[in-house]
Amino acid sequence: MKIEVCGPGCKRCHTTLKNVQEAVKELNLNAEIEYITDMKQMMDKGVMFTPAVIIDGVIKSSGKVPTVAEIKKWLS
Repeated sequence: MKIEVCGPGCKRCHTTLKNVQEAVKELNLNAEIEYITDMKQMMDKGVMFTPAVIIDGVIKSSGKVPTVAEIKKWLS
């Protein structure tokens, strides 16, 4: 499983990354987590608002900070 967190490096983006890491840890998943800060890469993936969470190529969240519980639902 590949999880990408997209954002320019703001506090909201770091919180999203932390929440993703926590959800993966709580579910004891083996997932590759990548933090993308390059705007061109984000646009190529279809991200228009940050922070964004992409799981296996599918945008699950964009423009808001998802909770650990929300992320766990997406991963289950």
